[in-house]
Amino acid sequence: MIERARVIHSDPQILSGTPVFVGTRVPAQSLFDYLEGGDTLDEFLRQFPSVTRAQAIAALDLARDALLTADVTGARTPR
Repeated sequence: MIERARVIHSDPQILSGTPVFVGTRVPAQSLFDYLEGGDTLDEFLRQFPSVTRAQAIAALDLARDALLTADVTGARTPR
């Protein structure tokens, strides 16, 4: 399983604590906004070159894992 702290972190000194990709000031939400808007992963990476492909894919994997391990009430289910 991917460690969230190696991909995304939150620091009150960086964008007021908004979760960002590690080593950048790019909000993780930006990735989802781009994809939701119909842009490709490659377009996101072109616009935010400080984010690596591996980081972006790991963030998507974390989101997928969060969805697949949550039940309909939103509670986390054990794996």
